[in-house]
Amino acid sequence: MTSEPARPGRTKYVLFDVDGTLIDAMSNQRRVWGTWAQRYGLDADEVYQVALRTRPMETFAQVAADQDPRECLAALHELEDEDVRSGVYAAFDGALDLLQGLPRGSWALVTSNYEHRVRGRFLRTGLPVPSVIVDAAAVEEGKPSPVPYLQAAARLGASPESCLVIEDAPSGVRSGLSAGMTVWGVNGAVAVEGVHRHFDSLRQAVPHILAFASGPHGNAAA
Repeated sequence: MTSEPARPGRTKYVLFDVDGTLIDAMSNQRRVWGTWAQRYGLDADEVYQVALRTRPMETFAQVAADQDPRECLAALHELEDEDVRSGVYAAFDGALDLLQGLPRGSWALVTSNYEHRVRGRFLRTGLPVPSVIVDAAAVEEGKPSPVPYLQAAARLGASPESCLVIEDAPSGVRSGLSAGMTVWGVNGAVAVEGVHRHFDSLRQAVPHILAFASGPHGNAAA
């Protein structure tokens, strides 16, 4: 299902990260990177720890500097695409209620992954798909640059100060903050540095996100 374009006069918008925020993909990511590491004779746990902190090309430079990074990336993409087709995915508790409860045209996805994978995962988990998805191919600078979130706001016709970013990772939080947006963190026992509010789970955040999106009033950072 695809949501409709933004309605005239909307004043509040919500921009979501995907992996770790709406979709629980940690075990999938670990499995993909583990298989990739085996192909290159590398320690899977060590590779995954680097991959958690860096983008793929930076990961390859650290753990497989003697390999062609383009071949490394092609192998990773092959494994990720296969995982979308055959892996087991789950949406975080509250994700479906939240996305179905948001006003149409009031939200977007901002992901470091690729749109076709996001659509595949949303199809597998039954989540609705918005009209705006900003993926890795849509921007030259990924998170923690503000560019991805600024592009999403522009495509929604929203000002940065009217946007609420929902994130789980430090790079995404920095991206939203540097874009001049309100940023809330979810799905972590400890708050990511800089967030305006933190919730241990997405489910906890659902009523607050819906309240933010329902109208122009209220203090998002409270």
